[in-house]
Amino acid sequence: MTSSPFHAYAQKIAQVLASYDWSQLEPLAQAIHKRWQNGKRVFLCGNGGSAANATHLANDFIYGARPQGKAIRAISLTDNASILTCLANDTSYENVFAHQLETHADAGDLLLALSGSGNSPNVVAALQKARELGVETAAILGFDGGECKGLADIPIHFEIDDMQIAEDLQQTVGHILTRHLRAKMASTC
Repeated sequence: MTSSPFHAYAQKIAQVLASYDWSQLEPLAQAIHKRWQNGKRVFLCGNGGSAANATHLANDFIYGARPQGKAIRAISLTDNASILTCLANDTSYENVFAHQLETHADAGDLLLALSGSGNSPNVVAALQKARELGVETAAILGFDGGECKGLADIPIHFEIDDMQIAEDLQQTVGHILTRHLRAKMASTC
């Protein structure tokens, strides 16, 4: 019996899910929880499907992880088309996230970068700017982790040479974190 492309895709993602050391998420969960406790912000960024995932995870952190009381102050840097197109046009596309961080981020905040390849110049620039500003950095990455892997304080890396599965894993990590944080935050309210 020949495997269908549907079965092959499902099998490939199942293999990654089964073999990953999920304890590697704990430092990121702690970093986000710390921002919630201290009223600091969590910024998210990415390109293409990773941009959509950044928006989705910001929503989950603001609402889905929220127990009774205050929510995680999550902001997706991908959400304002006017800002993105202005900065891309007037400065450079490489600067679209770094400029927003320079404007809004404070030392002690957290940047969560999402990148399938780990080499998107604007995500790399955001991680570099965050470091300059005293903002802790994390990244969810695929392929070999790219340049972002070495720049992130907390790299979550899946060695998978498949962009769609890398983006699926960003959502999986986000949903695991949302559930974990909701329970942890509820116990400390």
